[in-house]
Amino acid sequence: TGSMITRTLNDVNVVQQAFVWSVQMVLPVPLMCVIGVLMAFSIDHVMGLLLIGITLVVILGAVLVTRRASAIFARAQRFLDRISVVVRENITGARVIRAFNKAPGEAGRMRRSFTDYAQAAIQANTLFFVLESLAIFFLNLCVVAILWLGGNRIGGGFMEIGDITALTEYAVLILFYVMMAQMVLMLLPRAKVCLERIDAVLSHRPEITDGAGSLPQTEGEAVCAFQHAWFRFADADEATLQDLDFVLRRGQTTAIIGSTGSGKSTIVNLLPRFYDVTGGDILIDGVSVKQMSQHALREKIGFVPQKGVLFTGTIRSNIAYGAPGISEEEIYKAADIAQATEFISNLPEGLDTPIAQGGTNVSGGQKQRLSIARALAKKPEIYVFDDSFSALDFKTDAALRAALKQNMGQATCLLVAQRISTVVEAEQIIVLEEGKIAGIGTHKELMQTCRVYREIALSQLTEEELA
Repeated sequence: TGSMITRTLNDVNVVQQAFVWSVQMVLPVPLMCVIGVLMAFSIDHVMGLLLIGITLVVILGAVLVTRRASAIFARAQRFLDRISVVVRENITGARVIRAFNKAPGEAGRMRRSFTDYAQAAIQANTLFFVLESLAIFFLNLCVVAILWLGGNRIGGGFMEIGDITALTEYAVLILFYVMMAQMVLMLLPRAKVCLERIDAVLSHRPEITDGAGSLPQTEGEAVCAFQHAWFRFADADEATLQDLDFVLRRGQTTAIIGSTGSGKSTIVNLLPRFYDVTGGDILIDGVSVKQMSQHALREKIGFVPQKGVLFTGTIRSNIAYGAPGISEEEIYKAADIAQATEFISNLPEGLDTPIAQGGTNVSGGQKQRLSIARALAKKPEIYVFDDSFSALDFKTDAALRAALKQNMGQATCLLVAQRISTVVEAEQIIVLEEGKIAGIGTHKELMQTCRVYREIALSQLTEEELA
């Protein structure tokens, strides 16, 4: 994230600045050098050769310094990335830092990141200081050489006294423009590095690509099928999910439960193709999701992530986010099913209550209910809830599930949860253990046949409550 912020803001600004300065200060240099040398040759060929020699020496020095500076600026931009990361972590994690009394340690970490960047910047500026000093030295050396050689050429009858003044002006004009170009050359190595970093973002191609097909409209019982699906992260040694084989049926709720790290959230991320399976396949209405366009696939899915995300705007705009043009009545109905009507009606501005950036002015439970209402307002064919009831109390959880079941109609529901009470009424419960299916069935069936499910159930509820 820190690197993306730096590339979007700082790197783009450096490239823009380098481009404008190059047009203004670098493009005129070849023309001025050619005209100045030709004018010098028109007066005396020896003086023309002198100007060519001095100009080439200054340009050669600028090229050498620029090449050396490129490596330094590459390091400096990485240090700038690091500064963005550290500052962002210190801002977003301010309460945790205070709670653990780590402010001095974090201040030291920030100081080190700034010091690293400062040292790289000092190295680069030292190079350009040397370059500028040499350019001024050679400018003065050129003037002295013109006066000395010019005096001898005048004594030999090859030049007139007034020609020395003209040659001095030509030399100063040429070297002035070369020095102006050097100011831009100070920026070009950094701009080159920034351009490469920007290009790395723009040329990156997503791993998930659209298929050519669209979703057919079928009325079969099976809406979605995982067919021996496997998934492994690119940097992982072992598969996160192994040989998953189950079906989501129309009008039914399928719940997924398991211990932390068993792969529950990975399953729900595979359905809308946030990831692609590395083995097997996932079918929607009999068609592989890899053969469908992402837009058509996600139009059928109402997704509620584990961490509720709200956008700057109002409660109304957040609920209607996935269904532009939805009526106020439908917004209220979605909020009512999500058990959000009560707290919305208690707000002075109701649906028009502003939502701060990141939803910081609402509680975790309210944020989750608004995220659920947003998915309901879309009226999708498949609802996906990724542990979306975790911030709700048991009463609200039960009321929401009852309202959802009553209003879901023929839609399919895939529900990930940690609480047994949340999944107990589901028509199909899938129990995961270390990425594998440990059991499939109803609550009663699993209590008798699945050890993992029974252990989870008894860790949360008593046998009397489960009876």
